Amino acid sequence: MRFLGRSLVGLFLLALTAGLLGWAAQITYSALEDRRTRETGGPPARERVLAANVIAATPGSITPVMTAFGEVRARRVLELRAPSAGRIVELADGFEDGGTVTTGQILLRIDPSEAEADLSVARAELAGAEAELRDAERALTLARSELVGAQAQRDLQAAALRRQKDLLQRGVGSTAAVETAELSLSAAEQTILSRRGSIAQAETRIDTARLAIERARIALDNASRDLTDRTVVADFGGQLSEVSVLRGSLVSSNEKVATLIDPDDLEVIFSLSAAQHARLLDERGELIGAQIRAVLDVQGLSLAAAGTITRESATVGASQTGRRVFATLDQAKGFRPGDFLRVEVQEPAIEHAIRLPATALSPQSTVLALTEDDRLEEIAVELLRRQGDDVLVSGPLEGRDVVAERTPALGSGIKVRPLRPGAALAPPALVTLDPERRARLKAYVQANTRIPEGRKARLLPQLEDKEVPAEIVERLESRMGG
Repeated sequence: MRFLGRSLVGLFLLALTAGLLGWAAQITYSALEDRRTRETGGPPARERVLAANVIAATPGSITPVMTAFGEVRARRVLELRAPSAGRIVELADGFEDGGTVTTGQILLRIDPSEAEADLSVARAELAGAEAELRDAERALTLARSELVGAQAQRDLQAAALRRQKDLLQRGVGSTAAVETAELSLSAAEQTILSRRGSIAQAETRIDTARLAIERARIALDNASRDLTDRTVVADFGGQLSEVSVLRGSLVSSNEKVATLIDPDDLEVIFSLSAAQHARLLDERGELIGAQIRAVLDVQGLSLAAAGTITRESATVGASQTGRRVFATLDQAKGFRPGDFLRVEVQEPAIEHAIRLPATALSPQSTVLALTEDDRLEEIAVELLRRQGDDVLVSGPLEGRDVVAERTPALGSGIKVRPLRPGAALAPPALVTLDPERRARLKAYVQANTRIPEGRKARLLPQLEDKEVPAEIVERLESRMGG
């Protein structure tokens, strides 16, 4: 039993010794392997270089364009209304919706029979008033002649009275003869007064006749105007709209029968925010008369017309904000009142402004610019305007290259490979690989399980070529080093 126990202890010690020797051999092998690795050296870690699209920042004078939406209106619109009641007896050719008329063209005529009768009556009344005036003038002439005769008769009676008084003083006359002469003189004076009254009546009659003539002429003018108003004439050339009558229709006074629009004299009315409106004011607070471009998009076809801002609304409408601005249109072919269109307004030019893609600007108004060693530097800029997919900024960017499209992988201090506009047209750079470098790249591609098999099948033949694209080599080596 003692022998068996000692044998088991010896086996245990033997096994423990073998385990310790194996552990020591493993430690020694690991140390030698580390030493060998340090002596031979592995591939150095490479800094990852990202490709980035860059554009040159060039300050200059840029004219911003603000976009608004508005409605086309006609500057000359005339509502055609019936000046008097009656039946329409004549209509012009083309008196219909969309019909074209010319200046001075007779558009419609209302039955003139009643107006012609009123005109005849007015002419007759004028003739009667003129006849009454002539009769009054003759009566005045006659009354004046009678006054002259009465004055002569008075002079005779006065001479007879003086003679009777002279005879009475001589003692050959009588008192009765003197009294008779005095009575005759008094009757002559009374006759003169009567004749003067007749003259006054004749003059009053003349004044009354002249007033009657004026009234008759006014009535004649009204009748003539009423007859003329039975005909509606176009004040200007244009097109008809909202035609609501036909030949033979009965119309009432002031009834609307159509609307005349001048399609060649148009304007556009559009709304701007208070900030946009402020950019179009001069030092005195008045509009600068900015140029506009009105664009009507119809099924892929754009109709455009140039124009000029002329005025603005005096007030802000109820439940509205901003400013309503009016602009005339020049040669607006294809436009019609009521069209809804886009308005592009040219603002005053901004000096020393830089145009960049909107994707180059961060929410904090910063951009990424390249340094001399192709590293990124974040620079703060001032946002001036947004112009569609572009922005206008100002800042210390003159002569610098700016990243056109910011991504989460790009930031300050990162080294990039700049891709400038037009560089994609140049042939890719090629490098010649030595055998060790080529073998190391091939081994990495074959051993990498994250590269798809199809991608491997394309990469391995490229690595076998004498010259390999530098971009592929840099990308693979950056991953190996990482």
